[in-house]
Amino acid sequence: MMVLIKGAGDLATGIAYRLKKSGFDIVMTEIHKPTTVRRTVAFSQAVFDNEIAIEGIKGVKVNNINEIYEEIREGNIPIIDEKAEIIKELRPDVVVDAIIAKKNLGTSIEDAPIVIGVGPGFEAKVDCHLVVETKRGHYLGKVIEEGSAIPNTGVPGNIGGYTKERIIRASSNGKIKPVVAIGDFVKKGDIVAYIDGVEVLAEIDGIVRGMLQEGIEVFKGMKSGDIDPRCEKDHCFTISDKARSIGGGVLEAIMYMNNNLNL
Repeated sequence: MMVLIKGAGDLATGIAYRLKKSGFDIVMTEIHKPTTVRRTVAFSQAVFDNEIAIEGIKGVKVNNINEIYEEIREGNIPIIDEKAEIIKELRPDVVVDAIIAKKNLGTSIEDAPIVIGVGPGFEAKVDCHLVVETKRGHYLGKVIEEGSAIPNTGVPGNIGGYTKERIIRASSNGKIKPVVAIGDFVKKGDIVAYIDGVEVLAEIDGIVRGMLQEGIEVFKGMKSGDIDPRCEKDHCFTISDKARSIGGGVLEAIMYMNNNLNL
């Protein structure tokens, strides 16, 4: 079975990893300039670097349908621009919308025999067959057969006792220039980036778990990085518990639908 995953950020990568390990052929789409914060564990980074290996699985940027099939044969995950017309030629068995836009940007239940919506913005049996919950807590990774995921609260999940404080947000509009690397330890008040010369400060002590690619255009208040107060450096370079849980939910959803459709 071929699975097309829309989006290649860190949560989409957790999904791709679990499905790939389970034997599915995976193709991912991504925008021209990804705004992924957790770049070290996101296949979207291949857009900038041409390829990236995450926990033993390689994602490779491709440009056409022949390269897609070549990378699949090599055991890799091809990543292609979301606007590529050849996506229509693939005719995947499954489409997973993991853009995590908190709204549906155009996915239809008619896109494939199995269509899975990840997070808020989708309604099961309306614009997709099933929805997978993305909110941290008791229902994380739950497969929803009717209705929608919990609406976005705008408040990040609690990690190490912190919620909104752990998010690095743009201090102004402009292009970001990080001055710390993912995996660096910072203290509250440290400069972590500049945006057209304006300082961006850390709000808590911890390890920089995520940071936007240098040169990305941001707007004031935009999520631009992530500080982890648990200070486990290995967490910066491995798929998160949240992404793995969501990936497990998507795997369950596909298998449930497949058993009913006999694809």
